[in-house]
Amino acid sequence: MGLSSGDGTRMKVVTGDAGYVLEDVPHLSDYIADLPTYPNPLRSNPAYAVVKQYFVHVDDTVPQKVVVHKDGPRGIHFRRAGPRQQVYFETDEVHACIVTCGGLCPGLNTVIREIVCGLNYMYGVTKILGIDGGYRGFYSKNTITLNPKVVNDIHKRGGTILGTSRGGHDTMKIVDSIQDRGINQVYIIGGDGTQKGASVIYEEIRQRGLKVAVAGIPKTIDNDIPVIDKSFGFDTAVEEAQRAINAAHVEAESVENGIGVVKLMGRYSGFIAMYATLASRDVDCCLIPESPFFLEGKGGLYEFIEKRLKENGHMVIVIAEGAGQDLVAESLQSNQQDASGNRLLQDVGLWISHKIRDHFARQQKMGITLKYIDPTYMIRAVPSNASDNVNCTLLAQSAVHGAMAGFTGFTVGLVNTRHTYIPFNRVTERQNKVVITDRMWARLLSSTNQPSFLVLKDGVEEAKEEEEPSFLRSKNGVEEAKEKKGLDVREA
Repeated sequence: MGLSSGDGTRMKVVTGDAGYVLEDVPHLSDYIADLPTYPNPLRSNPAYAVVKQYFVHVDDTVPQKVVVHKDGPRGIHFRRAGPRQQVYFETDEVHACIVTCGGLCPGLNTVIREIVCGLNYMYGVTKILGIDGGYRGFYSKNTITLNPKVVNDIHKRGGTILGTSRGGHDTMKIVDSIQDRGINQVYIIGGDGTQKGASVIYEEIRQRGLKVAVAGIPKTIDNDIPVIDKSFGFDTAVEEAQRAINAAHVEAESVENGIGVVKLMGRYSGFIAMYATLASRDVDCCLIPESPFFLEGKGGLYEFIEKRLKENGHMVIVIAEGAGQDLVAESLQSNQQDASGNRLLQDVGLWISHKIRDHFARQQKMGITLKYIDPTYMIRAVPSNASDNVNCTLLAQSAVHGAMAGFTGFTVGLVNTRHTYIPFNRVTERQNKVVITDRMWARLLSSTNQPSFLVLKDGVEEAKEEEEPSFLRSKNGVEEAKEKKGLDVREA
């Protein structure tokens, strides 16, 4: 096998036979010599005494792609998460801290709870701090002492007991605070911007030669973090979105030519809108940032609305918050950004509701009754459901196992249903987006029977990335398919 160093994030790349590539994560021993190791306390933990092969083998890895061609390379792998036979921290030595950053998401409190309980119940750690108010809390706010009793029932509440904020990232002050407090394990829960910040914190810690493990838990309700199967809180968001869609459907079908418009989260990625649409079966049209649409003329949204109203007498439109931003009047556009550097979006749901009302008022062909529902903050604030609670538990425990084993500069995530340790740069290099040339989007188009709103050349939209087969509707309503190689089954 060969070993090469990565970029500024210190990713280690190990190559092997048959095109095997392991994108490894850093370890404390990479920059601190002669680190002592200790037997894992789980060896004497009665809860795990009955578990066969509980410890992860040193060579266990998980492939990024589960479907490969028989003559193709084995491809990229990530280190499998889980407890190791040896750990690099003694129980009494550990002084951990937890911080939550960015917007709210179902499951934050569950992750906090399970990190605290995992450290305490599995490894006997008693010194755990909660950082109040996001990154700036390291140097501008008080800390919160955490133990299993404090966090016992926080998973039943939405939000985060630690508070959160955007921005406030002064790397030097943060690392100074970590060093001054004697913290040696840092658990950072947040989205891609937060994970970029965690990567910078790790680099500064490494430069100072500190024995501090930095572990990230990726959080985004939009499910737009790449590599991982899905992010925690996503299942809850889709489930909660059903309530809004159902309300819109009831309102729409109760009147003549009723239209229900529901705006869901999805700044750059339309996963919540797409999955909520597929799950509800009451949606007639789903609009997402990845799929451009137009209003006027043949094949436009107005024509489709009129057609569907004539057929059914009512319809429901789901629109992601980032969809159609290019169509919003130029005078309303703004280059303002929030504290995390995200562009502030216009309320496309309100805008499109006004446009639809104005269009039918001008046409005077049919009277409509339109109801607009924006459940965004109601969805963000709910506690996580059973599926996400399990996901949060496993993510938190995987992070704890990784930090105790001496890994650092990593984020945890589910890849092909297995928990893995992923280098920071892989989850921040791009945003995961709905590929409108793959099967899942085709399934949605088939479910809603909506047009793709795309004007295609020669009836086929070429896939720009190495993704799934293309299933797009051409001008005359014919679906074309063009197979591409190297399919990733998670996107199918």
